[in-house]
Amino acid sequence: MKQTTHLIILYAVLALIVGCTNSSDTKNDTKTQAAWEQYHDAYEAKDLERTLAVVDSMEQAQIVNMAMADYLRGHAYDACWQMRIAEHFYKKSYEGYAPDPSQDWYRYTDAGYRWAALLFRRGDTKGALSVTTKLLSQAEENDSFPNDVKGSLLMLMSEVQMQLRQFDEARLTWQKAYETLEKNSEKARHKGWGMAWVSFEISTKLHKTGNIEEALEWIDRSEQWLAVAEQEHDDSLLIEEWKGHVALTRALYLQESGHPVEAAATYAAVPRSRLCEPNGYTEAASYLMAAGRYDEAAYWYEQIDSTYIATDGAQMTLDIITERLSPRYVAYRKARRDADALVIADSISESIDSALAWQKKNDAAELSVIYQTHERDLRIKDLRFTVYFHRIIAIALVIILLLIAYLLWRSYRYNKVLRAKNRHLYKQIEEHAKEEEKMLSTLQAQPEESLSTEQQLFRRICILMAEQQPYIDENLNRDTLAQLLGTNARYVVQAVRNCSHGETVSDFITRYRLEHVARLLKTTDDPVNLIGELSGIPSRATLARLFRHYYGMTCSEFRQAAQAKA
Repeated sequence: MKQTTHLIILYAVLALIVGCTNSSDTKNDTKTQAAWEQYHDAYEAKDLERTLAVVDSMEQAQIVNMAMADYLRGHAYDACWQMRIAEHFYKKSYEGYAPDPSQDWYRYTDAGYRWAALLFRRGDTKGALSVTTKLLSQAEENDSFPNDVKGSLLMLMSEVQMQLRQFDEARLTWQKAYETLEKNSEKARHKGWGMAWVSFEISTKLHKTGNIEEALEWIDRSEQWLAVAEQEHDDSLLIEEWKGHVALTRALYLQESGHPVEAAATYAAVPRSRLCEPNGYTEAASYLMAAGRYDEAAYWYEQIDSTYIATDGAQMTLDIITERLSPRYVAYRKARRDADALVIADSISESIDSALAWQKKNDAAELSVIYQTHERDLRIKDLRFTVYFHRIIAIALVIILLLIAYLLWRSYRYNKVLRAKNRHLYKQIEEHAKEEEKMLSTLQAQPEESLSTEQQLFRRICILMAEQQPYIDENLNRDTLAQLLGTNARYVVQAVRNCSHGETVSDFITRYRLEHVARLLKTTDDPVNLIGELSGIPSRATLARLFRHYYGMTCSEFRQAAQAKA
C-alpha cells in the first residue's frame, strides 16, 4: 500500500514540477495555440474523451508527431487512473522517440520513466529494471539528458533495488538521486517540492530497512524543503496537506524508535484540517496502530472507506480489499471490537468474487482499448507475419522431415549394428557354454583317484547344481550349499575358488542362475520377470543388471538373438 501511495505522490509532484507544458512544441500561429489551449482545458478537466479527440486532431493536423501524441494520450489516461492503458501509450511514445531521442530528450526520457514506474507498480520488477537501467546508462553518456527525470529514474531504481533486497546499492542510488535533483533544483523555478519529495521518499526507504534514526533525519530535511516550497507557492491547501504527511510520518517513526510521548505530541499537534484525503488517513491509522490505539485507528480506516465510497461508488477490487478492508479488520480485532470485525470479515468474503469479476471486466475493457489503438497497425503486421509465418512453417516442416529421416536412418543403423553385435555375442555365449559342458564332462569322466580332494568336491558341486538345480532358491548360499553336500562351508569356498578360476561361491551360484535364465529365454515365451523368479533372481532390476554385465546384452536382446539363430 505504501509503495502505491508513494508512486501516487511522485506523480503529483512531478506534475507540479514539470507539468505538462508544451509551449516549446507550439507554433507561432493561432491554430496551433488554439489546439494546445483546447488540449489543456480538456486535460485539466479530466475529460478523457474530449482530451483524446483533441490529441487525435492535433496529430492529424501534424501539430504533434505520433510519439508526442502517444505521450499526451498516456498523460490523459494516467490522469483518469486507467494505468494499464497509460502504460501502453507511454511505452509507444518511448519506443517512438527511441530511434532518435535528440528530437525531444525530455519526452523520450519522461515517457520511459513513466512506463518503467507503471511496470514496477503492477509487479513487473524485471521490466522496470530493464527500462530504467537503459535510460540511466544513456544519462551517463549524454549531457542533454534531463536531470529531473534522471533523479526520478534513480529513485525508481532504488525502489527496484529495495524490492530485490539490495539495500546497500539502494542507499548509494537514492543518495545519487538526491544530489542530482539538488543540482537540478539550483536552476529550477520551483525547487522546494522536488527536494521535499525526494527527502520524504528516502526517509520511507530507510524506514523499510529499519534505520529509524536516519529516517527521522531525512524527514527533518523534507520539512526544511517544504518550508522552501511554501515560500515558492501560494497553494495553502497543498502546503497543509504535505505538512500533514510529514508530521504523521514523523509520529510513526518516533513511536517505532521508542519515543511514544514525543510521537503522541507530534500526532496531537497535527490539525485535522491537514487530514484531508485518504493518504493522510492511512498515515494517521499507521501511527495509531503502532501506538496501540486501535480504536482510533479503526476510525481513520472507516474514514478511508467512506471517502472512497463517496468518490468511486464503492466498487470492490482486490486492491481495495487489501488496502482498505483488511487493515480495518485488523484494527477492529486488536481493539476487541469483534462484532465489527466479523462484519468486515463477512464483507471481505463476499467481496472477493465480485472483485475478481470486476477485475476481469476492467482488464478486458482496458485491453479492448489497447487493441483498438493497434487495429490498423496489426492488420499490416498480421499480413507480413502471415507470409513470414508460412515461410517459417515450411522451413520447419522440411527441417522436421529431414530430422525424422535422419533419426530413422540412425535408428536403422544402430539396430543393425546392435543386432550384429548381439549375434556375435550370442555365438560366443554358445561356444562358452559348450566349453563349460565339455569341461564338466571331462571332470566327471576322470577316475576319482586321479582327482584332488578339492576337485572331487567341486565335481560333486557341479553335479548337484546340474541335476538338482538348488540355485533356483533365492536363499541359496555357501552355507546351504555345504549342508546339501554334507561338508564344511570353508571347503566349498576353497573348492570353488581353486577349481573355477577364482570365482566366489556367490558368483558361482549367480552364473548358474543366469545360465538357467538364458535357457528359459531360448526355450520359452515366459515373461522376463517370471523367468527371473524361476531362476532364483526375483528382482527384475537385479536380473537386468546382472544379465547385461554377464552377457553384454539385455534379456530381450538375448531372446531376439536366440530366435534369429533358430
